[in-house]
Parts: sequence; structure tokens; C-alpha cells
Amino acid sequence: MPQPRHATLATIALILGGVAIGTTEFVTMGLLPEIADGVGVDIPTAGHTISAYAAGVVIGAPLLAVLGATWPRKALLIGLMVAFTIGNLLSAIAPDYGLLVGARLLAGLPHGAFFGVAALVAVDLAQRGQAGRAVGRVMLGIPIANVLGVPGATWLGQAYGWRTAYVLVAVIGVATVALIAYAVPHLPADPTRTVRSELSALTSLQVWRTLGVGAVGFGGMFAMYSYIAPTVTDVTGLPASAVPLFLLVFGVSGFIGNIVAGRMGDWSVIRSIVIGLAGIGVALGVFAAVASYAVAALVVLALISVLASVLVINLQLRLMQVAGSAQTLAAASNHAALNLANALGAWLGGLVIAAGYGYRAPSVVGVGLAVLGLAILGISLLIHRRDHPGRVSIRPGGPAGRDASSSVAQVS
Repeated sequence: MPQPRHATLATIALILGGVAIGTTEFVTMGLLPEIADGVGVDIPTAGHTISAYAAGVVIGAPLLAVLGATWPRKALLIGLMVAFTIGNLLSAIAPDYGLLVGARLLAGLPHGAFFGVAALVAVDLAQRGQAGRAVGRVMLGIPIANVLGVPGATWLGQAYGWRTAYVLVAVIGVATVALIAYAVPHLPADPTRTVRSELSALTSLQVWRTLGVGAVGFGGMFAMYSYIAPTVTDVTGLPASAVPLFLLVFGVSGFIGNIVAGRMGDWSVIRSIVIGLAGIGVALGVFAAVASYAVAALVVLALISVLASVLVINLQLRLMQVAGSAQTLAAASNHAALNLANALGAWLGGLVIAAGYGYRAPSVVGVGLAVLGLAILGISLLIHRRDHPGRVSIRPGGPAGRDASSSVAQVS
């Protein structure tokens, strides 16, 4: 077990990597006009760079997790962050639209695998009974990015050119590599982890059902959030200058949600997923009803952000429960599923808006997706309890922080 000082530094290193990833994922949305002008395309075409990054996440999460199955986790983390940094540097120097799309695809490839491996390392370093809190701490990088990284990089890109935003992300990536190399302890590769053992996750229906819960159920949040800016201006009736306040509240609430989610995961992973999904469904319905009222809409948006964090982190823990020996692939695939949720929610939300139902309609669509996610979870649990009667929970391998693959994976 590493000394507390190094365990803390290791956690900071993993969080910093999440800040870099979260910043590059969302800063493109705030700089689309500048990017479009810089590479000589219109804004909708420039938006394909966002899709390219998301495609990289979906492709890279399972692919790199499998290819890196036999690597020591510290080396894998460093390799993933080096590739991520190179992708962002290439984004910064891309001379034309086509090369920029390719660079964004490359930058997205390590996203899911990094978060998946980081979650496993966090569990390895955690005390018994604190796996949920450990994963929650590692995932703090995304809300920190939303509160600090994205606004800062957006300002930098607007003031000094959009390329500087990606340079900033690359600098954070370099700092992450250095801190991981210094602080993350060497965790020997598990000889039982092979490409074949990781691919075994693809034969597990429980893994697929859990991924389905995320890809469908979490899509409800994205159905609403993808259109938060026009909702604030057209439904709530506030000026465009109020949109950053809503985004800030969402980011700060996500930070709080990560802390709450980790503690809830240590209490009960399954109950936390149910609370997250059901809560998002109810809150989205309320948001549709109160979107005309600024204060009420802001409060409900904050609640949705907290519940979203609860859902994401506990889905991560659930995948670590049901994956057996395929820990790396399962943990990484969670982020591929969440990016599919992003695409699904935004697409369905756009359909109902285009059909003339207004900007409240995506939230109503989100309610339906949350309910469908709960149905998938219910089927998964019924089958699991039929095949594995009993009540169990996930925890690190023990006080010595043994590999997460030796965790007791049961339903609680």
C-alpha cells in the first residue's frame, strides 16, 4: 500500500487527467465559430469535430482497453495520456478541416480507457469499503473541467485564437504524465489478464445490460442539456448572458454530486443507480414544467446534475461488479456508453424540437429515456437474482489494496 502522501498525489494525478479530458471534450462547443472561421468551413460543418471526438471515445474505449490488458496499469495510464496529448497538439496545429477532424478523433481515442483504468487504480489504492468514494474522487476531473477548465480554455481561445485552447489542454496532459510517473505506484500486471480474458466481457449479458442502462437512461439528461442555451433564452426568457450562469451551476452541482455519489456507492451501488435514474426522470419532468421560472429552473438543473453524477459513478462500479476478470474493458466501456447516450439524447431532443414541440419537449423525451433505462436495469437485476441469489457489494480487494478484479462482485 502506498504512503498516504503518494496516494493523495496519485489521486490528484488521475483527477488532473480528467480535467484535461473534460476540458477538451467540451471546449470545442464554445469555440465553434472561431474554429469554423479558422479552417474555412461553416459552423454546422465545424460541429463534426465534436462528433469526431465522440466517435474516438466510442471506438477507443473498448479497443485500447483490450490492447492494453496485459500492460501494468501505471504504464497504460502514461501511454494513454501521451496519446491524448499528441492528439490535442495535432488539433492545435491542424492546417485544414480534414486534418482537424482526424486529430479530434485521435484525441478522443484514449478518453474512455483512461477513465476506466483510473477508476481501477483508484480502487486498488482505496481502503476496504471505500471503492465508491475512490472512484468518485477520480471522476472529479469532469466537473472541475466544467467549472474552471472549459471557461478558461474558451476565454483563452477567444482572446488568442482557438488553437491556444488545445495547447492549454496539451500542457495539462504533459503535467498529468509527469505526475502519474512520479506519484502512481507500480502495480504489477496481473498475469491472468489477457486479451482473451478482457474480451470475455463481450460474452456477458449483464455487462451489455449495464451498458444499455447507461446508453439509454443517461440519454435523458443529454436530451435536456444539449438544448439548455435556447431553453434559457426562449422558454425562461433570460438574455444569452444568463446561459453561463446555468452552465456554472450545472458544473458546480456535478462536483458536489461526485462526492455524494461515491459515498452512496459505498452504501449500495444498485440502489444508487435506481435513485439516480428515477430521480433524473422525475427532475426532468419537473424541469419541463418550471422552465419558465428562472430560479426554479436553476434549482432543478442543479438537482439533475447531482443525480447524473450519482448515476455515472455507480454505473462504473456496477460494471466493475459484473465484468469478472474483464475489468479494464468493462470500466472503459462505460464512457463509450455515455457518449452514445450523448448522441441519442441530443438526436431525439432535436427531433421533437424540429417537429414543433418546443424546447420543453426534450426534457419530456428525457423522462421516457430514464424510464426505459430503469426497465433495462430491472430486467438485469431480475435475471441476476435468479442466477445468483444473495446480497453482495463491491469493495477493494482488501486493506493491502489488491487488484480490483479480485473484488467481491455481488448485488447490494
